Amino acid sequence: MKRDHRRTPLIEAIETHRSVKPISFHVPGHKNGLLMVNQRFYQYDLTELTGLDDLHDPREAIQEAEELLRDVYGSLKSYFLVNGSTVGNMAAILASCSHGDVVFVQRNCHKSVLNGIKLAKAVPVFIETEWNEEGTALGIRFDAVKEALNVYPHVKACVLTYPTYYGFTYTIDRIIEELHKYDVTCIVDEAHGAHFTLGSPFPPSSIECGADIVIHSAHKMLPAMTMGSYLHIINPGISEHKVSEYLSMLQSSSPSYPIMASLDYARSYVGTFTKEDLDENLLEICAFVQAIGVIHPQLSVKRTHDPLKLIIQLEGRTGYYLQRLLESEGIYSELADPANVLLILPLVKRGLLFPYKEAISRFEKALEGEGVLEVIPKKETSVSKRENYFSSLALTFEEMDGKEEVLVSIDVAVGGISAGMVTPYPPGIPLLVPGEQITPDAIERLKEYVDNKASIQGHHRLDERCVYVYR
Repeated sequence: MKRDHRRTPLIEAIETHRSVKPISFHVPGHKNGLLMVNQRFYQYDLTELTGLDDLHDPREAIQEAEELLRDVYGSLKSYFLVNGSTVGNMAAILASCSHGDVVFVQRNCHKSVLNGIKLAKAVPVFIETEWNEEGTALGIRFDAVKEALNVYPHVKACVLTYPTYYGFTYTIDRIIEELHKYDVTCIVDEAHGAHFTLGSPFPPSSIECGADIVIHSAHKMLPAMTMGSYLHIINPGISEHKVSEYLSMLQSSSPSYPIMASLDYARSYVGTFTKEDLDENLLEICAFVQAIGVIHPQLSVKRTHDPLKLIIQLEGRTGYYLQRLLESEGIYSELADPANVLLILPLVKRGLLFPYKEAISRFEKALEGEGVLEVIPKKETSVSKRENYFSSLALTFEEMDGKEEVLVSIDVAVGGISAGMVTPYPPGIPLLVPGEQITPDAIERLKEYVDNKASIQGHHRLDERCVYVYR
């Protein structure tokens, strides 16, 4: 049966509820927005009333909305998530792994993946990431996974990050195929790939490539509210009961109806996106890229595998410096790092307008006072690789419990065992992981972030240039 993706069952149910002009004697306390200045926004903030279904036991509007979601992505079962992809990553790991199970983890994973493995009391083995000379993660190598499988043939699960935050992809289909030869459950944190279902010129989704469980941050690339995400089960061998059980444990028992309604809308938005919409969107993007690429002789614009991700650099300046220049004219990027600024471009339908012309004008104003700096050319280097394809923790989670921590200068931390997670945010990829031996490369990159006053989350005293290590 062909489904009508113009429909938004949950939004329709909420509108039906609102149409009777209900008087609220229930939570939430703003009483259908009556106590708020901006009432309309709060009128969608409801609870599990008759006709509005229940996220943790969906049988009506939410069930129908999730079935439409399943239809768009071709999954066996799909879920709305109101606590972000974080909760999806954790639930997938807990449903797939037990105490002592070995789990392969892409080293540039989000911190929620490591927290999920810790909760499962599993044993992480890190598959090292390839990086380019500017410090951007590119993905992992097929050879790295194959070599890790030779050492850990009884690995239970593998958590892959695809695409990277910056929009780079890799041969995930070959990796998944190889992992399945060893009966490994493949979980993919595809937070930034919810739009890949639209097909070329976007990269293939890991759903097409044979992944078992896929998590999407709908709020990152689709028009959903922050914390709105999806989880998809693809493999019939995955226990829906376990996944549902862990989602019920980890998600709020009072799920946000505005977030769920936005997830319903985002699914309809991508489910009705046409080839004509896409063609027009891509033409606008190409014109924007060409326009900003000639604004300054030292401004470079780099495309990634995802047409909606754009990396810009200003030669001789840091990414943080360029970000501040753009913000001075009201242009706010997704993130900056020591070398780059990342722009996330919109997925726009025909009839909707995005202010590209105004953005170009503001780029010009931001850069008009920037002179041309003399820059010593960098030596050409190949993609960097660590000596080892994979690594494991120096201490187990059990060994870390209760072990004494000491504070040391980052100048003498190399070789120590990290006692805390240290994570530049965004993008949320840990530089230091508890129980991991601290490498010279990690400290070099950490110093660069600290020197540039980047936002760094975690257990540290970086205001004093110190980190915690186990004694």
